[in-house]
Amino acid sequence: MKSYIVGVGMTKFEKPESRDWQYWDMAEEAGTAALADAGVDYGLVEQVPVGYCFQASTAGQRAVYGLGLSGVPVYNVNNNCATGSTALMMARQFVEGGLNDCVLALGFEKMKRGALGGGTDGGDFATSPVARHYGIMAAAHGFEMSPPTAQIFGNAAREHMERYGTTAAQLAAVGAKNHRHSANNPNAQFQDVYTVEEILAAKEIHAPLTKLQCSPTSDGAAAALVVSERFVVRHGLHDKAVEIVAQSMTTDTAASFAGSCIDAVGKPMTAAAARQVYEASGLGIEDVDVIELHDCFSVNELLTYEALGMCEDGASGKLVESGATTYGGRWVVNPSGGLISKGHPLGATGLAQAAELVWQLRGEAGPRQVPGAGVGLAHNIGLGGAAVVTLLRR
Repeated sequence: MKSYIVGVGMTKFEKPESRDWQYWDMAEEAGTAALADAGVDYGLVEQVPVGYCFQASTAGQRAVYGLGLSGVPVYNVNNNCATGSTALMMARQFVEGGLNDCVLALGFEKMKRGALGGGTDGGDFATSPVARHYGIMAAAHGFEMSPPTAQIFGNAAREHMERYGTTAAQLAAVGAKNHRHSANNPNAQFQDVYTVEEILAAKEIHAPLTKLQCSPTSDGAAAALVVSERFVVRHGLHDKAVEIVAQSMTTDTAASFAGSCIDAVGKPMTAAAARQVYEASGLGIEDVDVIELHDCFSVNELLTYEALGMCEDGASGKLVESGATTYGGRWVVNPSGGLISKGHPLGATGLAQAAELVWQLRGEAGPRQVPGAGVGLAHNIGLGGAAVVTLLRR
């Protein structure tokens, strides 16, 4: 059975504590927008997977009560930074498995200012779910006083530079591109444009990464309404429907712990998920027009280029420098501004990626529209670990 996204919505992503709202306010705003986009009443929704990382248990129920007190099952989903796409995957499985015709996937986060703790449970690495990942980093690079997540990705960047000759300017080019793209996105946390030189000159977080190459903490929510083909036909939603052609989630394997930070932050997971999606769909990266990928740090965008098959290992720095991943190039990557500039409220990120791709594939993205976009790919990854790759087609 096929599944389709027929409605999407999201809030503007905001700097934490800059807007007077609660997580249920943002969830209601995004969910209402997705339902209105589809023209579907909440009373038709049969199940609701809700993703978040930092709120209390059953916050998912509290978040959807503003949409309606219909009594449908609500699932609370937490999969680190891949939480939003995990909620979307659950919705797709409910529909494609024949259990439901209409499922709302919702994700939100209300965060604190400052750098993430990296899943270290107040600094106790021994009990952290990502202790093995940080152990790989510490064995290879030691442990410094910079934020843990920036440190492990920064060390992945150092390895890439040492192994392939990737330059700091190439890493900064990712940030420059994504900040430039976000200037046309009113939902982005930032709309400022920076040059490569300005990005290199910004405050260093963990060498070679500067502040403008790191995703910020953010508040916000996003939602997607996933339905069956018969629901599309019954409700006349053909003009709204974007097919989820294929989707895959992978988790860590032995390759993640072979000794490299590049592997520990998820490149092997991404490559495996991409292969599974290409095999299931019969499509390849050459068929994709627009990509929303998980650029939590600039280096992760480069690693993802390679894992998705956009270039050979080690060639991603040259790929971004060439202009192949922006308007006028082979693909447009992160037209929304990506996590670096759009923001990164963990539970909402994967669903915000889906929303952007739906707008792109419908031709509704306004000044950031990718001309002729027919196939879109989303990539959402969480340390610890989960990688979700989703292929969408109009």
